[in-house]
Amino acid sequence: MDIKYIKGGLHVDKRGVISFINDFDFKGVERFYTIRAHGFGKIRGWVGHRREHKWFTALSGSIIIAVVRPDGWETPSHNLEVKQFVLSSIAPGVLHVPPGHATASVMLSTDAHLGIFSSGKYEDAANDDYRFDVNMWKVNL
Repeated sequence: MDIKYIKGGLHVDKRGVISFINDFDFKGVERFYTIRAHGFGKIRGWVGHRREHKWFTALSGSIIIAVVRPDGWETPSHNLEVKQFVLSSIAPGVLHVPPGHATASVMLSTDAHLGIFSSGKYEDAANDDYRFDVNMWKVNL
């Protein structure tokens, strides 16, 4: 299964702006949480999941989501390819990251607020949570 970006859109009229991501299917989503960093430009992550799907969206501001596919969960290689996606609340969309990946995020603006949907229940999260050093893989800012 590949990483997939689900594009949304905007509708603007005299009453205001509607942001939408109509092609996002909530099937499989078990929980939702948000992250606001205490500043911007710092890497938060790396966290990987072998079974859990994650869907990321920018609720406000702009955010980098970096994604890597570890070649091992205990001692992965340091030189793996990192894919980067910029999410912005002014261009609505959802980034789907399937199981088997690790992610990191970087808030690019002071108002950045990241929304995350997860296929895993909170009580099961600890059994599928792999944390790596923040410098394990390079995020280009």
